[in-house]
Amino acid sequence: MSVKTVLTGVKPTGEIHLGNYLGAIKPAIEMSLDPNYQNFLFIADYHAFTAVHNPKELHESIYHVACAWLALGVDPNKVIFYRQSDVKAIFEINWILNCMTSKGLMNRAHAYKALVQQNIEEGRAEEDHNIGMGIYSYPILMAADILSFDADFIPVGKDQVQHIEIARDIAQRINHHFGDVLKLPEAMVPKAGHSLVGLDGRKMSKSYGNTIPLFLPEKKLQKLINRITTDSTPPEAPKDPAQSNIFDIYSAMATSQEIEQLRDRYQAGISWGEAKAVLFEKVNSLVAGPRAKYDELINNKKFIDDVLNEGAKKANGKAEQVLSRLRSAIGISH
Repeated sequence: MSVKTVLTGVKPTGEIHLGNYLGAIKPAIEMSLDPNYQNFLFIADYHAFTAVHNPKELHESIYHVACAWLALGVDPNKVIFYRQSDVKAIFEINWILNCMTSKGLMNRAHAYKALVQQNIEEGRAEEDHNIGMGIYSYPILMAADILSFDADFIPVGKDQVQHIEIARDIAQRINHHFGDVLKLPEAMVPKAGHSLVGLDGRKMSKSYGNTIPLFLPEKKLQKLINRITTDSTPPEAPKDPAQSNIFDIYSAMATSQEIEQLRDRYQAGISWGEAKAVLFEKVNSLVAGPRAKYDELINNKKFIDDVLNEGAKKANGKAEQVLSRLRSAIGISH
């Protein structure tokens, strides 16, 4: 089996929470250790700029995300880890892709259509009210991120598959006009799993405000877990693990033996306070090491810059090869 290129982008917005780690970060780090894959991991800072226009907030978020991934186990010696904005070839490739992309394709993008529908439902006179070109052409920049590195696979959730399909459509159009220039990427969709619930029983999501941020100080983490919604069942009464947010979150991190042990305690009768204490110990043991590493890294931005700059050198080398190939194909080589 030849080594395949896997590309993952991370937008630097919001705090990284337990659901992010279990659903995306942990699998990506595990894949980075597989010798069958060459992994590109980038911080999508220009994608974040479509929504974050506070310079300080954007600047700090970039470091927060970089520190988080490094603290959680990304090895810069095994992964090409870089800032999107440091790879200038991406943005020239982005323009070439723009020139070969039909407006109709962008009109069908899910995110754009959802915003248009929202404007219609709110009775706006203009369907495109407050929709910037950054949002509208977002899928083209994402295509440039992917196609600049001859990526084979892009790990995405089901809601992001359309972006990979758009990248393939654009690449196919260019290949039709100019020959076999760009590699066609494939979406790598994880097997359907159980969504992690949040503090209130709904899916853990920043938009619901029900997340468990990964790098909270220990005491704040404990207070947050103590806020998990429970019912009024007496402590000594048997409880159904399938109806417990606490058990659901615990099960996403624990071994099968630990899960069965806690299940037995539920059936024998356990107070919600005891159950929350068990969950706190599990979450805290998971994040204690990364939290200490994160606290160390966030105060050493020079180290972070050095890591990202080294990654950018490697990323630039690959993207320049693709750009040179594209330029030659369209007649702009020099």
